[in-house]
Amino acid sequence: MTHQETNHIFTKIAFKPLRTNLFNIVLLSFFLTIGSGNLYSQDINKKATLISPKKAPKSSPETLVKSTEKQSDTIKKDSLKSKKAFLEGKVKYKAQNYTKIDQKKKHITLYDKAELYYQDVELKSGIILLDYEKNEVYAGRIKDSTGKYTQLPNFKQGANVVEPDSIRFNFKTKKAIIWNSRSDQGEFKIKAALTKKENDSVYFLKGARFTTSKDVDNPEYYFQTNKVKFVPGKKVVTGVTNMVIANVPTPIALPFAFFPMSKEKSISGILLPSYNDSNTRGFSLQNGGYYFALSDHYDLTLLGDYYTNGSYGMRLESNYAKRYNYRGNLNIRLENLVTSERGYPDYTKQKIYNIQWSHSRDSKANPNSSFSASVNMGSSKYFKRSINQLNIGSNLNNTLSSSVSYSKTFSSLGPQARLSLTATHSQNTQTEQIDMTLPTLQFSVDRMYPFVKKDGIKKGFFKNINLQYDLSARNSITTTDSLFFKPKMFENAKVGLQHTIPLSTNFKLFKYFSASSSLNYKEVWYTKTIQKEYNNSLGKVVDTEIKGFDAYRTYSFSSSLGTTIYGTFNLGSTKKIQAIRHVMRPSISYSYTPSFAKYYDTYAMDGSGTMLKEYSRFEGGIFGAPGNTNSNILGFELSNTFEAKVTDSDSTKTEPKKVMLLNNLNFSTSYDVNADGIKTLAWSPVRVSGGTQFFDNKMNVNFGATLDPYAIDNSGKRINIYNINNGGSLFRMTSANMTLNYALSSSDKTKSKNDNTQTQRNGGREDDLFGRPNLGNHQVSQFDDTDEEGEDTISEFFHSKLPWDMTFAYSLTYGNNNREKKIIGNSIMISINADLTPKWKTGISTGYDFVQKGVTYTQLRFERDLLSWRMDFNWSPFGTYANWGFFIGIKSGVLSDIKWDKRSTIIR
Repeated sequence: MTHQETNHIFTKIAFKPLRTNLFNIVLLSFFLTIGSGNLYSQDINKKATLISPKKAPKSSPETLVKSTEKQSDTIKKDSLKSKKAFLEGKVKYKAQNYTKIDQKKKHITLYDKAELYYQDVELKSGIILLDYEKNEVYAGRIKDSTGKYTQLPNFKQGANVVEPDSIRFNFKTKKAIIWNSRSDQGEFKIKAALTKKENDSVYFLKGARFTTSKDVDNPEYYFQTNKVKFVPGKKVVTGVTNMVIANVPTPIALPFAFFPMSKEKSISGILLPSYNDSNTRGFSLQNGGYYFALSDHYDLTLLGDYYTNGSYGMRLESNYAKRYNYRGNLNIRLENLVTSERGYPDYTKQKIYNIQWSHSRDSKANPNSSFSASVNMGSSKYFKRSINQLNIGSNLNNTLSSSVSYSKTFSSLGPQARLSLTATHSQNTQTEQIDMTLPTLQFSVDRMYPFVKKDGIKKGFFKNINLQYDLSARNSITTTDSLFFKPKMFENAKVGLQHTIPLSTNFKLFKYFSASSSLNYKEVWYTKTIQKEYNNSLGKVVDTEIKGFDAYRTYSFSSSLGTTIYGTFNLGSTKKIQAIRHVMRPSISYSYTPSFAKYYDTYAMDGSGTMLKEYSRFEGGIFGAPGNTNSNILGFELSNTFEAKVTDSDSTKTEPKKVMLLNNLNFSTSYDVNADGIKTLAWSPVRVSGGTQFFDNKMNVNFGATLDPYAIDNSGKRINIYNINNGGSLFRMTSANMTLNYALSSSDKTKSKNDNTQTQRNGGREDDLFGRPNLGNHQVSQFDDTDEEGEDTISEFFHSKLPWDMTFAYSLTYGNNNREKKIIGNSIMISINADLTPKWKTGISTGYDFVQKGVTYTQLRFERDLLSWRMDFNWSPFGTYANWGFFIGIKSGVLSDIKWDKRSTIIR
């Protein structure tokens, strides 16, 4: 079990009236556990307590004798008790310059790199004075030859470390007073002019400042307060707290603040909204709400936006996790969009929503079962019209998809059985059509080898004969956005169940060929069928739904034969390219499915009843209908790979280097034995596809083409005449495409991928070719952890190094289906990011469409690292999604709400 860090870390500091973060104050005060004493208070002597004389007890003579004997014994002993040692443990000390012991004053002085160790206390300083009569130690700085103070005290007690200018500590009372203490507490760096401990449960700070800046002595900003009272585990009370930027006080201040304490790592609290304004929706407060730290395993965030014209948005975000069990997150978004004002012609009102849920289960929780979910569903126009986020990658994606699945494996003495339940969702954001399965049930039994003996050896035709059983049940629904989850959505649901029993085997033929054969039996059950007939009153053919159980049964046969051929072309060991290796994998397949005309009927197409047409009552079923013609198909496939051996550029290596020329080059086609040359043509088009990589696998190239052996007539219809016999070439290229992706940078390090989870969940790209998204309360920085101390950091001189990276993508599509010989698509996209200085990053994402003759979506990015702060500016100067956004805020997660975020609003 572990504590799960959440995505929301909140600031709870006195200068923010709407926020209280108890965690930050606890961290600020931890260093006080070393203890301190009050130099300004006066000790009050305890009043003497009078001891009343004890009355002599009544005793017998025997008792009196015993008492006298006992008293006599005590006189013989020394009635004076030995004085206890001034320290209860051994003190170890040393110094580099000198160690001076003054017996008269009872002082020990250590000078220059002095060190003192006592119990759990470690003290290092320039000078240390130990007064062993008062049980106190004093430590401070010393001056070097230039007059500069060096060797500041370093006081450590347990896990707490303080680096002040000077310190006074009492070993007996454990009290201390510290001047100009410096301490790190979590993300905060704290400096206090005076630190005291009143008693074991009350601490005081005077003249305290706390900041997330690396340099606490010269911070870019800090929070100043003169009085702080801290009660561990209970409360923190402060006086006036003021924010100071560049040593200039700001108006951000509070007269006092009270913080209840909590030992939990995550604290519930208010999320401060950011201000914005729009020409069409008025003024707004965005991303305000409340964070609930429910437990170590899950949290909840409620956020909202409000515009003065009536528009509003609400969001629920939750993250949950349990080690070795499960992990996930849930996001629910709802927005009410109002454009313009009521009474104006452009006034519109619309509600949009989006639900995202991601869940994964650790295999260690239960190895025999699993549960996972990836849900992204809602309004088709949500990512195009949302007022809270701008994500071009999500806008351009036309599909939202979801899947929730559960599976379980049943182990027994026989073959294993597997059961799975899956609910899927696919939504076209352009047509607003939604296809769902609620649910799909899959049940299968592992392959069984009835002819294998107890030795388990599977060799030969008969021993490799195997069979299995598959069951698939599905409930399919097709609907639209407007009917989603309404009663009418379920009226046209399609339900079906399919049984499949494949019987197959594989074997070697003539030593070099791999062969396989299979016989498949399929049975489909439906709960309703259709009946077609001509309706005279309506004057058209109508479909009548027939409810009730019905089924059809089919079978088919398939077989395949393949081999692998290796060829090497040696060009000579003295040449740059020494050899080329070619690997071919040809295969031929055959499939046969007989006609199942018995499942077909006829209906009249007109009122005369003379024009009849065949149909199957199973048409429109979820698993389709059986075929009414024989299917005799021969398939041909050929896959190729080309590899070269080249001389290595490293002269110390004697072996040649292997270079992949073509990862794959595939050809595929088929021949219909039963084709009549009129309705169906024998040969199908040849499909060619391939891919390769260049420049140390940094450039990926993929290509494909469709080659048709038949000619076409004037209307563009394929005819039973080969293209070569019609005055053309052997094949007619009907379509072709090529894509090219290239990523490079100024260093050999792999470029860090854009943190664009939202776009990837919507099927978009993981790079920034479509710019970086503006997701409202989820700001993404271009700086990463390696920028500060990594190898790519620019030196003080501008010309010494200029880190950069580039992502390049090119797409070309050719169409010639009807002799148009036209470039359908031809576009290029590019994204470049560069460091102008160590603290300035800039980037651009743009492209050009050569067909439409226009610039594609363009975004300019600028970001400045202001040490403890971050500033960025994004600008899309033109196009449908023209917008700009400016952000400046503190980097630290605990103070992430101290920001100014201004964005333009896009009306879509």
